Amino acid sequence: MTENVIRLLIVDDHTLFREGLRAIFLTVTDIEVVGEAASGAEAIEKAQKSNPHVILMDIQMGEMNGIEATALILKHLPDTKVIMLTMIEDNESLFAAMMSGARGYVLKGADKSEVLRSIRAVASGDVLFGAAIANRVSDYFRNLNRVQHQLPPRVPFPELSERELEVLHLIARGLNNHEISLQLNVMVKTVSNHISNIFSKLHVVDRAQAIIKAREAGLGKE
Repeated sequence: MTENVIRLLIVDDHTLFREGLRAIFLTVTDIEVVGEAASGAEAIEKAQKSNPHVILMDIQMGEMNGIEATALILKHLPDTKVIMLTMIEDNESLFAAMMSGARGYVLKGADKSEVLRSIRAVASGDVLFGAAIANRVSDYFRNLNRVQHQLPPRVPFPELSERELEVLHLIARGLNNHEISLQLNVMVKTVSNHISNIFSKLHVVDRAQAIIKAREAGLGKE
């Protein structure tokens, strides 16, 4: 292997999908798969051991999703580039992923040439998010700038949407994801996505830090 070879870590909780991705690189000389992981926690461990240039990271996994794992990995390996793997172009999740430090995304089902092109582009410093995500970024900073000029701000954490603020309030009250889903009459997966967005926007890495920030701002009271 030469020093120009891209060191790649594959993270997905489906074994067959990881094997399919690995097969893509068997005949590629400029990309080396240095490890695989089946969960967010395992991804953090493998990343620290293998120090990859690029990580293909599944967004939706079990206890720790790809967005949370990305934030923790980049905290210790800031030069690593993360590409999110996703089934659909879910703008909310992808925007949260971008805020956590991801450099792009690849749709599951993309052909070999697109996967290779994305890895090589991100490894060289490019950012690969679509126009919809770019528009969300513009809206976010435009709204943030407007809110910062409001004295005093109308609500704590103006960067959060109304629903995200509601979820944060329930987290601060000590409710778990299932209890929050019942309270708001939404799916548990939807709650998990909101929480990922909250973590990214508040620059926290876990529930405990989010609760501390929320309670300091007066949330969580009955």
